[in-house]
Amino acid sequence: MSVSSVEWQTIALWSVIHGLFATLTYWHAALPLWLLPLLGAPLVAWHASYQHEAIHGHPTRIGWLNTLLAALPLMLWVPYGIYRDSHLKHHRNEYLTDPIEDPESFYVTAGEWARFSEPRRMAYRAVNTLAGRLVLGPLFVAGLFLWREARDLVGGRGRVKAWAFHAAGLAVLAFWIVGICDMPLWLYVLCFAYPGTGLLLLRSFAEHHAAPEAEDRTAIVEAEAPLALLFLNNNLHVAHHASPGVPWYALPRYEVLRRRLTGGREERIYRGYREVVQRWLFRPKEHPAHPHY
Repeated sequence: MSVSSVEWQTIALWSVIHGLFATLTYWHAALPLWLLPLLGAPLVAWHASYQHEAIHGHPTRIGWLNTLLAALPLMLWVPYGIYRDSHLKHHRNEYLTDPIEDPESFYVTAGEWARFSEPRRMAYRAVNTLAGRLVLGPLFVAGLFLWREARDLVGGRGRVKAWAFHAAGLAVLAFWIVGICDMPLWLYVLCFAYPGTGLLLLRSFAEHHAAPEAEDRTAIVEAEAPLALLFLNNNLHVAHHASPGVPWYALPRYEVLRRRLTGGREERIYRGYREVVQRWLFRPKEHPAHPHY
């Protein structure tokens, strides 16, 4: 691996994220409790955005090194290897939003919806509002994911290697959080992992929607600078799906070029997350049953 093949912007990003995380957790007792989630949640979401970069082959050309750099499980609940595999499957654009083929779809089939109990329907309706996605979404996605993984493990289809690697990462994280920083695990969950997952769900809330044609299923959120950096420009989601190998720092330039080449094709564009909040804070974005499946 040559020096020129390393994306030093992303290496610097990794250093900033991990340095800030180490500083915040080590000195957490010196801060007021109300400030911890305001600082901890963005760091966890930022780290998840970095993991997304690693999944797409950054910052080096060495796969195992990218995995090692991204593997610390700050969100706690999802193994990096499983996140990587499911996200790459999500990038089969012809299956976007498909409730069976797309592992990141929030839709269900009409048949599943018909079989759901009323409490389960209420849960799906709730997380189809932005407020529900932010507040209940972490519990919803983590609970559903862990239930499916437990079912597969019992059935002999579990991804044991990914979970073993995840367990090692959790041990390292717990040693730092509890053993070095003297932070109770519940405090880390409430002030870092849970709200960090919720903040990440803000980014993904509006980025896909059901449509008959695959090229119409992805949206763009023209985010303000702080959130664009937090999400590493992945809010430009049409551009990301068009060319997922483009690194985060080059994505805005690529988006400008992409729009020129497509000749201004009509696309779903939100003028920042403020518009997303205004539209969907307490209103369901869509019905949970996929309309075109």
